[in-house]
Amino acid sequence: MSSSRLASLRRAVLLLLPLGLGLALGIVLASHGATREARAAPPPIVDGTPLPSLAPMLEHVTPAVVNIASQTRVAVRNPYFDDPVFRRFFGVPDMPRERVQQSLGSGVIVDAAKGYVLTNNHVVEGADAITVTLADGRALKGKVLGTDPDTDLAVLQIAADKLVALPIADSSTLRVGDFVAAVGEPFGLGQTVTHGMISALGRTGLRGAGYQNFIQTDAPINPGNSGGPLVNLRGQLVGINSMIYSPSGGNVGIGFAIPSNLAVDVMRQLVTTGTVKRGALGVDAQDVTPELARLLGLKEPRGAVITRVRAGSPAAGAGLRAGDVIVSLAGKPVANEQDLHNIEGLTALGTDVEVGVQRDGAALSVSTTLKAPVLQLIRGDGLDPRLSGVQFGELDDSLRRQGVGGVSVQAISDASRAFAAGLRKGDVIVAVNRRDLAGSEDFRRQLAQRPRQLMLTLLRGEEAFYLLLQ
Repeated sequence: MSSSRLASLRRAVLLLLPLGLGLALGIVLASHGATREARAAPPPIVDGTPLPSLAPMLEHVTPAVVNIASQTRVAVRNPYFDDPVFRRFFGVPDMPRERVQQSLGSGVIVDAAKGYVLTNNHVVEGADAITVTLADGRALKGKVLGTDPDTDLAVLQIAADKLVALPIADSSTLRVGDFVAAVGEPFGLGQTVTHGMISALGRTGLRGAGYQNFIQTDAPINPGNSGGPLVNLRGQLVGINSMIYSPSGGNVGIGFAIPSNLAVDVMRQLVTTGTVKRGALGVDAQDVTPELARLLGLKEPRGAVITRVRAGSPAAGAGLRAGDVIVSLAGKPVANEQDLHNIEGLTALGTDVEVGVQRDGAALSVSTTLKAPVLQLIRGDGLDPRLSGVQFGELDDSLRRQGVGGVSVQAISDASRAFAAGLRKGDVIVAVNRRDLAGSEDFRRQLAQRPRQLMLTLLRGEEAFYLLLQ
């Protein structure tokens, strides 16, 4: 077919088909022409100068990058189905309906011998089935070794031979301006490589994220890239692509990756124990506003003011009290409550730290050791017979920071009435009989009134629904 004939056909297709379909077919036709032209490879040297290319490096990187597909069964609740009269009248079975929710993401093999794969927590969160597809097309079952929602990291394990792992770089040596490449499977198109540079380091203050110490890059990152690697020009892992900033949902050149040093530290704990333990001072705090700065006698609105010191915590042992303003921790400046949260969460458990404080206009420094917060469990049988076999606990910091109040289900017996009704471990109860909960004490108070009807408002992943206990 002549080139003029091909061009005419392409114009006709794009004019006659809808935009999405025409664009897709246009891409197919254009790629057909590109494939024919690519038969003649360019010379390796032009005018005596070698052509720069990332291809040799990427040949070693891409076999370690995987596609991750997860399936999650999500209960679909209808408020009418929670009415026992409605169920009896219409013969509706006493069980929630379900739908299958699918998610696509990326991951990177970091240990070929043990089959360890690093990815994002949000790629596999709550998944009932995970399929890991290798670059050579092999599809394998993925086993979750552990997840850490606070850093959005997860470790999977696959069983296969001839795996290729990516070497890991020291992310603390990164500099703004270093060139990087992002590899993943955006929009399910297949393995894709983009490149850019490090735009910033140590990014914090991103809404909705937990512990924050992000690498910012302008390498294009799109949906489906989540969990894939960010690599340096040596083909070493420097970050795990996690999120983008976008007003429209598409790439605008502002992407964020979790540094490899943080990812490796989390992975070690998840592989060893299945969980991540972090130290904490044991305080609740908030940002210092200009109004608070004037009331507290501060020269500038900077730091995190303590609103509560938890009993038995390192902060209590060090003599910290409500109204103190923390301005530094472990030698790092604290400009706001987010800084305090980050430094606590990213400092190893058991570390001795100095806490810089402003108290009544005077500066002082105290020493303490970061310890794991003690989880206070609440037995359900002591609150209401319908909750027998359930143990509740306070919400973690990441949820409280998002303004969520209530309690979480820490453990539940399979033989309990609550389990039969649909309550599960990990559920977050945010209201009782449609009255919002501030915390565990509020939960106790509402149940102390012995309500005849017990309707709980639950959060499970991204779903919210009512649960009626008889």
